[in-house]
Amino acid sequence: MAKRQFLKAQWKNLVMLNYEVDPHVLDAYLPPGTVLDLWQGKALVSMVGFVFADTKVLGIKWLGHVNFEEVNLRFYVRHFNGTEWKRGAVFISEIVPKNLIALIANKLYKEHYRALPMRSSVTLTEDNHTRFLYEWKFNNRWNKLGATASNQLLDIKAGSAEEFILEHYWGYNKLTSISTMEYQVEHVSWQTGAVKDYIFDADVAGLYGEAFEPYLKNEPVSAFFAVGSDIKVRMGNKIVIDAKAS
Repeated sequence: MAKRQFLKAQWKNLVMLNYEVDPHVLDAYLPPGTVLDLWQGKALVSMVGFVFADTKVLGIKWLGHVNFEEVNLRFYVRHFNGTEWKRGAVFISEIVPKNLIALIANKLYKEHYRALPMRSSVTLTEDNHTRFLYEWKFNNRWNKLGATASNQLLDIKAGSAEEFILEHYWGYNKLTSISTMEYQVEHVSWQTGAVKDYIFDADVAGLYGEAFEPYLKNEPVSAFFAVGSDIKVRMGNKIVIDAKAS
């Protein structure tokens, strides 16, 4: 039986830059009961920027918390529940412009949110492309994540790199050395637009830790844009790993 719906919203205009990292960099964040989900043998992290729109929490639109930006750093895992493998994402950092959002998400889902000043822009270009830019202010500096994507939208192909990055429908967070928070995210398969160019200019060490700096300062292995859709996030549940059995 599906869990009660916690959040309903639209996720719009997703920009995703994907970087290869040493798998050991992710060891401290790996939730118990999960294993890294590798793409062609590579451990990837993604810098993701997007817009929350028409947001409802427990069916209620909270004044001033309906439309806002988010930028996150995430990686990919799998969890075997005894009958099937579930593919999910683990969030290392999530930035939003609202303190209340960070407080609720951190308390209920044990996420890693922080609230910082944010802004975003959408600019049409003359060659049937659109430029999407997300910015967040940290230590008196505006950090940037953006991409210019084709307005011609395509369906995601089975087995593609886009499918690997975009089609994760579970979230996992490490609670303790033997327990994990699991929650379900529901949405249709997104359409994508080919990315022509991109920008990522940020204080990586200050925001995410020095361990990520050598990797996030490199060129990404891929860059994607997805138009997004309506989404639902279900209430989470706790997974406890039997240390003796493992």
